[in-house]
Amino acid sequence: MSDLIHQFIFASAQRTPHAEALVHGERRLDYAALAAAVQGAAQGLLARGLQRSERVAVYLEKNVENVAAMFGAACAGGVFVPVNPLLKAEQVGYILADCNVRVLVTSADRLRLLGATLAACPDLHTVIVTGQAQDLPSLPQLHVLPWAAAMQDAPPAPAHRCIDTDMAAILYTSGSTGRPKGVVLSHRNMVAGAVSVSTYLENTAQDRLLAVLPLSFDYGLSQLTTAFRVGATAVLINHLLARDVLKAVVAERITGLAAVPPLWIQLAPLPWPADCTLRYLTNSGGAMQRPTLDALRAALPRAKPYLMYGLTEAFRSTFLPPDEIERRPDSMGKAIPNAEVMVLRPDGSECAPNEPGELVHRGALVSLGYWNDPGKTAERFKPYVSPQYGLPLVEMAVWSGDIVRRDADGFLYFISRNDEMIKTSGYRVSPTEVEEVVYAHGQVGEAAALGVKHPQLGQAIVLLAYPPAGATLTEAALLAAIKPHLPAYMQPQKVVLSATPLPRNPNGKIDRKLLSSEYADAFGEDA
Repeated sequence: MSDLIHQFIFASAQRTPHAEALVHGERRLDYAALAAAVQGAAQGLLARGLQRSERVAVYLEKNVENVAAMFGAACAGGVFVPVNPLLKAEQVGYILADCNVRVLVTSADRLRLLGATLAACPDLHTVIVTGQAQDLPSLPQLHVLPWAAAMQDAPPAPAHRCIDTDMAAILYTSGSTGRPKGVVLSHRNMVAGAVSVSTYLENTAQDRLLAVLPLSFDYGLSQLTTAFRVGATAVLINHLLARDVLKAVVAERITGLAAVPPLWIQLAPLPWPADCTLRYLTNSGGAMQRPTLDALRAALPRAKPYLMYGLTEAFRSTFLPPDEIERRPDSMGKAIPNAEVMVLRPDGSECAPNEPGELVHRGALVSLGYWNDPGKTAERFKPYVSPQYGLPLVEMAVWSGDIVRRDADGFLYFISRNDEMIKTSGYRVSPTEVEEVVYAHGQVGEAAALGVKHPQLGQAIVLLAYPPAGATLTEAALLAAIKPHLPAYMQPQKVVLSATPLPRNPNGKIDRKLLSSEYADAFGEDA
């Protein structure tokens, strides 16, 4: 029985020490070697003075050190914070400061990019640098040392005591307003999620899972936790093109592949071999379009497609069994094992069949809330008492913000979101995050970032901007100015400069609903 997330690795190492655990390029680690790497990382962090529940940020592409650092932090009794490698210095700095990161694990190139940003992270005291670590920048008040030096000669030290309800990780996700929020996950959350997903996907030690998605994305991190739980192999890839994914599937004899709709659109028309080893495909981060699903089923007839829905605040909520796809291809399915998903009215009562309501998730996968943000936590996480029984203590459930309906057979269908969050390329993007970068440009008086339906991205970002009188600004110049400050998935696909102030609603706020309706067809009627 593994109660803590890193114990999956040690349990698999004890059962099958020589089974292949982790692959990255030419590097291949069996479970014994992976367990040793995780233990070494834990000892290295403890030697740097890491205390119980202190945060360790990992800002790297997918590689062996990334995995060792994350699970090593958990093993030491700390908390790992995986940072999307696509983020720019400003976003990374915000995360490091927001959750009081004590240790940062990154590469030399990335450290140079962060530069002065780290001066605004007062709790950071150590930076561990992977790879070639020559000519490192001088960072006052920070202890910078290479990975090898940090891991070698660390005196044995006991890990801090930890139980399953303690923090294990903080994953940053965007909401409808403000900066990204840190979703706090316990060991229990992560263990329950891995057990549930590996159960319905029927994962075994013979599986080989390709980790394509960022490990800062709960769906991407799940490829590791589910693999390690059953003793399977996780193969890391930092792909540039869709064909890189196909080549990796063939070369590594991959049996399970997880992706988001924009990537599936690119993968579907590729020349998949008739003897492809894929046993299943999973989709989350947005609905998969029917033409894409049909193309994948035709190209990979032996691979079962699992259509899934989740939210970082509760990891995963529903899945549609493959044998239901013919009858209900538009359904989100039903609750995953060990989770209850309800459709509730604003007063908390259960909706009738086919009545729209908010999706509410209860159970072991509900996270601990948002880091250091009781206000936003109270908005999304609320006490829930089941009408079927009375208990002296209430539990917390998460209100998703998604409006769904449940049919007479109990299958769920997505209708819409009840906030303004943008969901593009499988990422959740706050309009405010984009707008803050635009305002920082200095030549924009008003700005609104909108999510508009797009055939490949799910939603694309349309940026509307009103320059103040006398400003000399072009759409191309504005896009070029903000581009260095936003990761690729936050880049507007269309910029429109308005000659008049943006419309406002009766409350004096920019009327996003009106603007969204005006630009609904910005990418064509079929978008």
